[in-house]
Amino acid sequence: MQRDLHARGQATMDRVVQDGVQRVCTESNDRPPAELAKRLEADQMKTIAFPQGNLIGDWKNGERIAQDGRGLQWTDKPGAPGGGSCYNCHQLSPKEASFGTIGPSLSRFGAIRGNGPEIQKYVYGKIFNAKAYNLCSQMPRLGYSGTLTEEQIKDLVGLLLDPASPVNQ
Repeated sequence: MQRDLHARGQATMDRVVQDGVQRVCTESNDRPPAELAKRLEADQMKTIAFPQGNLIGDWKNGERIAQDGRGLQWTDKPGAPGGGSCYNCHQLSPKEASFGTIGPSLSRFGAIRGNGPEIQKYVYGKIFNAKAYNLCSQMPRLGYSGTLTEEQIKDLVGLLLDPASPVNQ
């Protein structure tokens, strides 16, 4: 990969360098020893900075973020807000005609699970750093990597948990 990719703009070569967690998953074909996975997940959990109070933001902003595939590309202005690209891997709403299937369907996520403090914390944490919950998850670490801000993650939590969101219709 390093031979074929070239740094351009903000897309630097550090993107193709695996960190220790990614390397463990690659070298074990996503099946690390259970004790190692448990220890590394606990380390990843420590990276999550949970904001105080309600973690449910504006679902309308969350919907825009989930459907936005831009961000951190070499042509983007450095520091400009990125998108979540959630639609690439998940079905978000029962009315979506096209969606990815790598991740689970999130349709009716909040309607099924509720929107109390524990599920808010889980969803926020999962978006911030999915590897804290499943070491070899294919989901990007959107907060940990700086791809999304705290407010953007809260808005995505709103999209998934707010009863008025199209996800929960």
